[in-house]
Order: sequence, then structure tokens, then C-alpha cells
Amino acid sequence: MQIKRVVVTGLGALTPIGNTVQEYWNSLVNGVSGAAPITYFDTEKFKTRFACELKNFEVTDFINRKEARKMDRFTQYAMVASDEAIADSGLNSTDHDPDRIGVIWGSGIGGLETFQNEVTNFNNGDGTPRFNPFFIPKMIADIAPGHISIKHGFRGPNFATVSACASSSNAIIDSLNYIRLGHADAIVTGGSEAAVTIAGMGGFNAMHALSTRNDSPETASRPFDKDREGFVLGEGAGALVLEEYEHAIARGATIYAEVIGGGMSSDAHHITAPHPEGLGAKNVMLNCLRDAGLKPEDVDAINMHGTSTPLGDIAESKAIIEVFGEHAYTININSTKSMTGHLLGAAGAIESIASILSMKYGIVPPTINHFTDDDQIDSKLNFTFNKAQKREVKIAISNTFGFGGHNACVALKKID
Repeated sequence: MQIKRVVVTGLGALTPIGNTVQEYWNSLVNGVSGAAPITYFDTEKFKTRFACELKNFEVTDFINRKEARKMDRFTQYAMVASDEAIADSGLNSTDHDPDRIGVIWGSGIGGLETFQNEVTNFNNGDGTPRFNPFFIPKMIADIAPGHISIKHGFRGPNFATVSACASSSNAIIDSLNYIRLGHADAIVTGGSEAAVTIAGMGGFNAMHALSTRNDSPETASRPFDKDREGFVLGEGAGALVLEEYEHAIARGATIYAEVIGGGMSSDAHHITAPHPEGLGAKNVMLNCLRDAGLKPEDVDAINMHGTSTPLGDIAESKAIIEVFGEHAYTININSTKSMTGHLLGAAGAIESIASILSMKYGIVPPTINHFTDDDQIDSKLNFTFNKAQKREVKIAISNTFGFGGHNACVALKKID
């Protein structure tokens, strides 16, 4: 079987630092932090009282109120980002075979706010099981690709990937494989998350996973810094239209980049902590390079998982040195989570978009909030600290690792 080439022909982003792809990119390059005090609920009794929420976003600007009420926020975000990507690509079910266009979408948690609110309302009632008839359809993670396909009439492969923070990277990899094996001409892919809720903040606080730097939210996400003490929760969505190369060329589509490979692995170590030597991270990058037909020295940039957790940043840095050897010191490495916070299941999508735009513009966004070197992390690595750097990026990889030991890595190539 001839393996088909797969390219990116559309992008969409709804993030804490920009509600469109261009706004998102401008903020990345300028090192803008999306962290601020939470506005969605009263946080007085919470250990962490800030997050990276969306800014100036009104869902009714995009979806009518009646329809929006049938969707959890994670689905609303998916609809907005995917609409931008689909419009950007020019893909539609009228001019192209809808049976050959799919939707594969990632979310680590799905409708957490819906679940929280329905259970709270029941608990506050008289014991009569009164639940919203849309409770289940709003909550389930696969409803987002369902809504996208229904709106646009895409009848190809349609499902959700759930692998915690690796979810949308897994969605991209699955989309890549379905297209290059000939099962679809194009797939709308990516991920969305809306976990800035009472249950989300409370649950992650109980795990001691979040930063508690309430006096300085904008500097709380500080990957690889000696004084990092947890991640900052983010929300939003990222969408990409992946398309078979010849199909894209035939319709005159704009091509942003080529998706040349994907790797997956498991730590098989701990439900939340990474393997201390970065074994899973090492394996997933090696698997990705092998799948893409790359040598370590081919890679110019790595968008790291880089969550700003004490253990995770060390393990990933070790893995990069093991995989890339001396070449590791010539690669531009960064963590855009320093600006967006951690979008959980949507992280891989918005970070792959950042890598694609790095190729387009020849700029690697910074890892902001670096103040003090950590002697457990090799300071000779170029983490692109605090300021964007100009560089031609021909090959980039994007890492995402999730609770449960799920690891995914996507390889992207600049189109000449």
C-alpha cells in the first residue's frame, strides 16, 4: 500500500491569549501571559484562585443561545475553533465528498462543568431525580466531534480520543493515519477543554498539581525555573484541518505544513507522576522520529510538554538529551504553556499550531517567566527563555504527556 502524504490546510484557535489564530500567535511572540484571577466562580476558599481563562469571549457571538445551552463549554469551544479552521481551509461538504471527510477530536475530561452542575442541583434538591435531558449529551467527550460533523455534514470517520493531556495529539496522529492509509481525504482534528470549574480547580488542588502563586498569577507558570511549583490550568480549543496532499493541491488549498509522523508510548510507571528518567518521553520521541523517517539531527525545534511541575520538567529535559545527544544543544526548545497555561486535552492541538506558525514566520515563541536556573536541568539547552528567537524551522516536534502515562509526539515539516 502506498502511504499518502498528509498536510495541514486550515487552522483555528480559541485560547487564553487570543480568540483567533492570529491573535494567539501575536501573543505568543510577544510573551503574553494568559493567567489572571478566576472570574467564573468565587475562589475565596480555594488554594489556587487564578487560571488562564478565555478573555472577551461571548459564545452567543458564534452560536445562538438556544443551541449553546445544549452544549457544555468544551463543545462550544470546539465549535468555534473548528469553524475557524474549516473556513480557513475552504473545505465543505458541497464541493467535496462528505463521506470522505471526518472529524477526530480530543478532550481529556469532556463536560466536567455539566456533570458538576447536574450533581450539585440534585444534591440540593429533595431527592427527586430531576436532570436536564441534555445532561448526558452535554457531558460525553465524543459529543464535540458529533456536533462538528452534524453542522458541516461530514460523514467520514468520527470519534473522540481520550488520553488526558495527550488527547488532541492522539487525535492528530489518528487523523494522520486514517488519511495516509486512504480511509479519508480530509479530517477536522484537534481538541478542547473547559476544566476551569469548581470541580476542576478543587480536584487539581487536592492533587497538589497546581501553582498556588496567587500573588503573581502572570508569573506562576514558569517551566524549567528552579522555583516552579505546579501548572496553571487553562481552557480553550485548537483545530486543524488535515488533508491528503494531492486532494489539497487539486483544489488549490493553502498548505501550512506537512504532518510527517506521530509517536505514542506509555510510561507504565505511575498514574500521575512521570517516569523519573523520562523513559516514556524518550520512547515517544524515538517512535515519532522513526515513524517520520527522521534522524535526530533533522529536528530544529521542540514544543515541550513543559507544564512547570517539579518532576515533569526534569524528566522531559533528560529525555531530550538522551534522544538528541549533542544535537539537543542546537535545538530551540520552548514551552508555550508558560503563556497559555495547561489546556489539558486541548494542549497538543494549540501547541502543534504554534509549531506550524513557527515554521511559517521563522520565529520560535519564548518560554516566559524564567528567573532562576534549576541545577537539575541542563542549562546549556536553549529553552528560548523570556524572548522569542528568530530561526528557520524546517522540522518541529510537539510533545504531550498525560496522567496515566500516556505520551504522544507529532512531527511537522515546513512546506517549501
